[in-house]
Amino acid sequence: MSQLFSDVYSTAYFGFHQYIEQLYNYDQKAVIATFIALLFFFVNLGFFDLNFTLFFYTLFKNLPFVKSFVKNRVEKALGEIHASLHGKTSDVVYEKNLPICGRTPENVLSSVRKYKALEYIKWNDGFASGSVYPRDENLNDLCGKVFKECLWTNPLHPDIFVDIRRMEAEVVRMCVTMFHGDEDACGSTTSGGTESIMLACLAYRQLAKERGIKHPNIVIPVSAHPAFDKAAHYFCLETVHVPVDPITCKVDMTEMRASITPDTCMLVGSAPGFPHGIIDPIKEIAEIGQRYKIPVHVDCCLGGFLLPFMNKVNYPVEEFDFRLPGVTSISCDAHKFGFAPKGASVIVYRNAYYRSKQYFVQTTWSGGIYASPTFAGSRPGALIATCWASLMYHGENGYCESTKRIVSTTRYIANELRKIPGIFIFGEPNVCVVAFGSNVFNIYTLSQMMSDKPNGRGWNLSILQFPPAVHLCITDMHTKKGIAERFIRDVAEIAEELIKKPNVKAEGVACLYGMSQLIPDRSLVTELAHGYLDALYDTPNNNNDKSKVNFHDKK
Repeated sequence: MSQLFSDVYSTAYFGFHQYIEQLYNYDQKAVIATFIALLFFFVNLGFFDLNFTLFFYTLFKNLPFVKSFVKNRVEKALGEIHASLHGKTSDVVYEKNLPICGRTPENVLSSVRKYKALEYIKWNDGFASGSVYPRDENLNDLCGKVFKECLWTNPLHPDIFVDIRRMEAEVVRMCVTMFHGDEDACGSTTSGGTESIMLACLAYRQLAKERGIKHPNIVIPVSAHPAFDKAAHYFCLETVHVPVDPITCKVDMTEMRASITPDTCMLVGSAPGFPHGIIDPIKEIAEIGQRYKIPVHVDCCLGGFLLPFMNKVNYPVEEFDFRLPGVTSISCDAHKFGFAPKGASVIVYRNAYYRSKQYFVQTTWSGGIYASPTFAGSRPGALIATCWASLMYHGENGYCESTKRIVSTTRYIANELRKIPGIFIFGEPNVCVVAFGSNVFNIYTLSQMMSDKPNGRGWNLSILQFPPAVHLCITDMHTKKGIAERFIRDVAEIAEELIKKPNVKAEGVACLYGMSQLIPDRSLVTELAHGYLDALYDTPNNNNDKSKVNFHDKK
């Protein structure tokens, strides 16, 4: 079989090259455009599967003039990314050396305020999707005072910082109670949802290895947070991505059942998922996990401080937590709708046995016995203290009130968007995220026009892909008077304009998202993402300094 494939590959390869040599004298851009157009035409007709498409695409992109063309396009895109990050602050000089003499507190604070003035997204007015969740000035003052009280604390030293150890234990126990855990349920605080998710993946990988599974896999919806893929990358897990229903946007349970193997160490459901704000069928996932003795993790990072209170404010929600026997762990971000400052999340387990699998202990170190519950050694106790303070400040009644405001605003926005010609909604967004797209015009162009500063709109929406969409994550900021109404009005005005001119092209980041979905070789998209990350750390002297913008040739 391998020899047969080799012969077919060789014949196709040399035949393809011979054909391209004949086309080499023609316009090279036309050749590239024609090839890609024909390739996608035949793929859409079902003649080629994805592997076959990638096979020809790989051959094609390695041709000299194609490689040169792609390199130029990538460099141009990286330049646009760099400009989008640094262009608006090109007149600000970066500090590249320690000051010879230390500055006065007044001088440092003045510089901080100048940096703050560089912000151009009006997040304080509710124009950002997600990002900043509370809007209570009293909470801001409280957290500032608590942070100052606990500025130098570190839970790595529980004998010294007894206060932080107690606060952390209480935060975890309050979350366990919120998710209907019993006395055996437990957990730990983390730096954010990604760490919470990765710790759960680590725990179940360790458990799988103890059970004799050499190559464990995790089964997750395609809509699950990339933190699961990140964990798989770090911990050598195989990731099995399960499609979601195109109508409901919930994970396809038939496909999930079919994806389970003897090596499966974890099943995942989102409550709700980040892209479309849809709650997966957690009860069904938990039943499967219980039947096959596979741990089930519920990613409740986004909905952790909404779902537990929805029934109490007359927004019914199905059981999703430890009331379901099959659920073994839940991740929950206190720094989202718990309104704690950033850097506060919780991972809770059904019992201490599961939690112990995330621990690290070194018993033979010359410096003593080292034991750590999470990834970090030293941790900022001040963030644990401000998280505790936020939970105590709001209480159950406070979270019930905020849940009512946020869920009602979410459903209002979803219902109003449905009335706008050219717009459709993904699934039934009943919690805090509304995702929408269009079959009439380029939804990325709408996103760009919503954010463009010259027209005075200034919205910052989250861009989605596969399929193309954008979403607004509704926070307490959006429950301010008039914000939701203005959002609907702006979307309606732009949609009306684009219906009249549907061929208006997106630019910048919106354009890159649109183009990236047409590239079967995702390594090029990875190249752009690397360029974006590089640009974040760049410190150009002026707008013309793009020394870090280059094509990463693979060695």
